[in-house]
Amino acid sequence: MSRQTTIPLRERNIILIGFMGAGKTTIGQLVAKKLYRDFIDVDAEIERRHGMSIPEMFAQKGEAYFRQVERELIVDLCTNTRLKILSLGGGAYLQEDVRRACLAHGIVFFLDLSWEHWKEERLPLIVDSRPVLKNKTLEEVEQLFFQRQSAYALHHSRVVLNELEAEQAAEQIVESIKWTWDVYEPNR
Repeated sequence: MSRQTTIPLRERNIILIGFMGAGKTTIGQLVAKKLYRDFIDVDAEIERRHGMSIPEMFAQKGEAYFRQVERELIVDLCTNTRLKILSLGGGAYLQEDVRRACLAHGIVFFLDLSWEHWKEERLPLIVDSRPVLKNKTLEEVEQLFFQRQSAYALHHSRVVLNELEAEQAAEQIVESIKWTWDVYEPNR
């Protein structure tokens, strides 16, 4: 697919971004089911292709290597696939090449949570499984959370998850997508 080709809105990948543990994978799977699309969790795809977990990759090859692999995969998926639901790892969208490809070729949804909600509800569930959180104090994690907000602010649409169940968030995304299709590409 050439970069000059304009991808019709209805064929664009739907890309979910947000802080780690926000629910991108769970919500992405629900959206994919509702829209009859394939779902790709970028982290899981990296693990599958490289035959090792993300924590193992961080430990054996370093974060810089992981970020390069992540960037190459996401840019490839954005520019060479259509009709997918992509869930990006929490740090992926900080890379300018990733942001540029996602915004140009997909529809980007920011799954947003307040710091307080994330800290109380999500952190206990993921603290041991995320290499980026390893050996960090709560203050350092909070700083990371707020540092990433400026990158996440570059999106097409935002869903505030604080009071939503995953099913409700997925339905909100699907309704938003369908409305957008009807307004910008009617009668297709």
